[in-house]
Amino acid sequence: MLDIRTAIGALLEREPAALTVSTCGYITRDLYNLADRPQNFYLVGSMGMAAPIGLGIALAHPGRRVLVLDGDGSFAMNPGCLAMIAEHRPDLVHVVLDNGAHESTGGQRTAALGDPAALARAAGYPAAYTADSLDALAAVEFDGSPTLLHIRCAPRTHPAGRRVEPTPQQLVARFRDELALAPQAAVNR
Repeated sequence: MLDIRTAIGALLEREPAALTVSTCGYITRDLYNLADRPQNFYLVGSMGMAAPIGLGIALAHPGRRVLVLDGDGSFAMNPGCLAMIAEHRPDLVHVVLDNGAHESTGGQRTAALGDPAALARAAGYPAAYTADSLDALAAVEFDGSPTLLHIRCAPRTHPAGRRVEPTPQQLVARFRDELALAPQAAVNR
């Protein structure tokens, strides 16, 4: 199993130009502390909404790949978005970081997800995978749009990083500025 921060770092290295939407809680804090950048959209209080928001961004900006970082608890709150995403076929990589716990609220066990990759395929995603190591993660091809990647993660052994410091209004303004860039300019950074 992977450390969540290691998985996020590997994904960012692989998709440096992607617009990244992170679910609320510790995953947002991990992303913020690993690589705060204008193309990150942090959800600081919207559990279960990372994938639908990622879909909206992908539909509005079809020239940009969208990377959604979801937790297993957040994913379990909104499985209905899978069919919506599959129907629209955006350039979106939907990642479920699964450590079996609601870490941000005290580590309570999450509801059993079953197989998120199978759920995504059943909803119509053309590609869905499960990985539990860096080698398995590196072997996944993001050529199907959308793609779901279920990453089995180890329980957190490190403290959560610092909270996102910019206000929600500042984050929205920064992200809008990023979206205003021509797609080629964003890719060439």
